[in-house]
Amino acid sequence: MPTRGVVYVHSTPLAVCSHVEWAIARVLAAPVNLQWTAQPVDPGARRAECGWTGRPGTGAELAAALRQWPMIRFEVTEEPSPGADGERFMYVPGRGLFRATVGAAGDIQLGEDRLRSIMAGARAPEALAHALDKALGTAWDAELEPYRYAGDGAPVTLLTRVG
Repeated sequence: MPTRGVVYVHSTPLAVCSHVEWAIARVLAAPVNLQWTAQPVDPGARRAECGWTGRPGTGAELAAALRQWPMIRFEVTEEPSPGADGERFMYVPGRGLFRATVGAAGDIQLGEDRLRSIMAGARAPEALAHALDKALGTAWDAELEPYRYAGDGAPVTLLTRVG
């Protein structure tokens, strides 16, 4: 059963744009020609986004392919599908890759065992809050938010995985 998602390249140097397209095309096994626009938050950088359709796990493959370039900022989402949880990947230079399971509404889901581990390791309310922020990817969200806002109204390219 196929699933779908979106790749958001929030910021990349102009020289890397074609490499990003080639990486996405390799994963989707289809040609990719994104509509690159200026990224107002990062002068000289470009941004693009595209929807995709593929088998479950394609989001992880796309994130792995894009993290080859440590200077870009990106997000990859994959919607839940029958028998598979959704996923969200965020990459920020200097911070690395964040991965989370997401539910049908797009919310990050923390499992019971993970929550119990976080609670057991927190010795004070501040430590609990910090551990929950880390588990929810709050730092990645905070760094990416200005780049997301700058993309409002940008064109969207829809892609379909072949095969």
